[in-house]
Amino acid sequence: MHANGNGGETRKRGAGGARRWAFTLAQARAAQARGRARVVAHDDLDGVRFIAGTDVGLERRRSVVRGAVVVLSYPELELCDQATARRPATFPYVPGYLSFREIPVLLDAIALLDTLPDLIVCDGQGYAHPRRFGLACHLGVATGIATIGAAKSRLVGQHDEPAIDKGAHVPLTDAGEIVGAVVRTRRGARPLYVSVGHRVSLASAIRFVLACCPRYRLPETTRRAHQLASVP
Repeated sequence: MHANGNGGETRKRGAGGARRWAFTLAQARAAQARGRARVVAHDDLDGVRFIAGTDVGLERRRSVVRGAVVVLSYPELELCDQATARRPATFPYVPGYLSFREIPVLLDAIALLDTLPDLIVCDGQGYAHPRRFGLACHLGVATGIATIGAAKSRLVGQHDEPAIDKGAHVPLTDAGEIVGAVVRTRRGARPLYVSVGHRVSLASAIRFVLACCPRYRLPETTRRAHQLASVP
């Protein structure tokens, strides 16, 4: 297993400098429209041996963004690699534009990995987004890695309540379109909002998320990435 520290973060940077990510809100909206056209919403996977999770935390009175990525073996879900990176927070917190705040530091963290994942489960929205280009879509298009959105709360859409048993799921619809699924990952627990990110179909996204939830409501990918992102 490879785990980098602060030294690695300063020696090696990710896939985009600060200037590249200096967006106004109007520019960010235009970038989402361009990126949406590049999303692949069907299965384009040769196989999954390594599956990752990402999360972002805030440090120093919320002025520094800390990104974490954790790579697990699949289907065993054993830790194989992990990395963290830090950047100043340069984009404001605006609902629907979260990726412009988080993606730069996540790209930095991914660039530090020795083991690149075949699939990333993001703690956020994918296609289930007002402009159909949430964090998971954005990260997938930016990296070329297959991605899934697995959010803890709903951003858009309407749905019925899924049955109580683990694995039960119902469509999440918005403006007459199925944009994701509401998935019960543990019996009786609050469901997750699963959607396509990039290079994965919705059916496969549901399957992978459930496979990553052997014990808890949240996927192991999300749980471990959150723990790493929360370390001071």
